[in-house]
Amino acid sequence: MRTMSNNKSVVPSAREALNKFKMEAATEVGVNLKQGYNGDLTSKQAGSVGGQMVKKMIEAYENGMK
Repeated sequence: MRTMSNNKSVVPSAREALNKFKMEAATEVGVNLKQGYNGDLTSKQAGSVGGQMVKKMIEAYENGMK
C-alpha cells in the first residue's frame, strides 16, 4: 500500500507568512533556525518552537474575541 503526503497549502501565499511566523517564534525561544532544512534540531528545540507558535495563535484568537 502506498500513501502520498499532501503538503500543498490551500492558500499558497500563506507559506511565506507561516515561515516568517515560525522564524519569529524560534527567535523568541532562543532557537536558531536557518532557511531550508532544519533536521539537526533536537526534539526539545523543535517542540519549543511549535509550542511557542501555538501559544501565540491562542493569544491572537483570544484577543480577537474581546
